[in-house]
Amino acid sequence: MTNLAVTHHDTRIDLAINNALDHLPVEPLVRGKRVAVKPNETWAWEHDQSGVTQPDTLRAVLRWIKRFEPRELIVTGGSSAAKTDEMFRLIGLMDVVNEEGAEFFDHNLPPFQEVELAYDPANDVDGPQKSVMVNPRVLEYETLISLAQMKLHRTATITMSLKNIAMSYPAGAYYGYPRSKQTHKHQFFDDMHSFIAAMSKRFPIDLAINVGHPAMIATGPLGGLPVETGLVVDSTDPVAADVMGAKLFGFGPQAVRHLWEAGRLGVGETDLKKLNFPVLQPEEAIPLFTKAAYGRAMTFQVPRPPGVH
Repeated sequence: MTNLAVTHHDTRIDLAINNALDHLPVEPLVRGKRVAVKPNETWAWEHDQSGVTQPDTLRAVLRWIKRFEPRELIVTGGSSAAKTDEMFRLIGLMDVVNEEGAEFFDHNLPPFQEVELAYDPANDVDGPQKSVMVNPRVLEYETLISLAQMKLHRTATITMSLKNIAMSYPAGAYYGYPRSKQTHKHQFFDDMHSFIAAMSKRFPIDLAINVGHPAMIATGPLGGLPVETGLVVDSTDPVAADVMGAKLFGFGPQAVRHLWEAGRLGVGETDLKKLNFPVLQPEEAIPLFTKAAYGRAMTFQVPRPPGVH
């Protein structure tokens, strides 16, 4: 069974990350490989940087990866509404990249290459976008690590590892800053869920790391309420990692349609009963999340009438 590691630390997110990664087969994914780490760098302001990957989070992941001597270690980004290098500097991620000896790459910039997307009409999984323009370097990564924040999202329901890649890879310098500007026309937002599912099939994630440092509740992906949970969810199955992240917010896989569609496309497993939890079980992690987010730990003692699921 594939491992899904859920870990927690009250004050040291790096220790929670190390504990989670210690339960996954990271070395064969990394040693001698061209490895790309994609943080969440969508947008931040000088007075509010709660909606993006924090510098200590990225540093912990890079240091863990470097233990296994990748041939190349790239931190790849594509901010949605600003030049990516500017956003990295504002957030403090660029300092981490430089200090840890990684390479920064902005996949928003040219050259551009058209890539067809994979849909499955036979399973009623179709979408509005049949191809996407990307920087071709994203096709060269041997191992793709999605390092995502755990947040609610007003359109995608939640945003974690699948969305972290899917909505960043379309080249911003081609489609516009923000992409909704439509410098070149697209339909990403016509059916965001099917688009995310198709992108997750075409650009597979090898390792998903979802971090609640902080998580965001109430709304998102920006402008919500940041809450420090100290939780990390990771797996080599990105769909399963996102399903577990969604469960912390109270959603099943059918409530987050891009996860349901990605499962039907064969991207990953939506049934958490088919995963192995080597550290925290879901019933242990959810009270930690609800206590941090709402001030009250869920107890799992709620009686259900017969036939109510």
